[in-house]
Amino acid sequence: QVHLVESGGGSVQPGGSLRLSCAASGVIFSLYVMAWYRQAPGKERERIALINDGGAAIYANSVKGRFTISIDNARNTVDLQMNSLKFDDKAAYYCNARKIRGVNKDLNYWGQGTQVTVSS
Repeated sequence: QVHLVESGGGSVQPGGSLRLSCAASGVIFSLYVMAWYRQAPGKERERIALINDGGAAIYANSVKGRFTISIDNARNTVDLQMNSLKFDDKAAYYCNARKIRGVNKDLNYWGQGTQVTVSS
């Protein structure tokens, strides 16, 4: 059974950094594409970063050059390093796992989210 748990959210000043982590129990990374999404109040949920088991990553333009997604195979986590945070980065951040191979292909799993606040 897949279970995603995010951690690492908090409050930071503009220009600061945070590192989010998604503990992905039950996920075999070779069968899934992992992603981070975020949702700000009154806005739709948007995908900001995606990574496959080979390490290839795609970023939304809004975070490119500031955020880095990575897989830690030893800890079975998907991490999001966020640097140079801006007011617009304030949102709830969600981990997503989408199965791309094997039985039950295209199933989606979500974590419960972690809040990031950027304020001075």
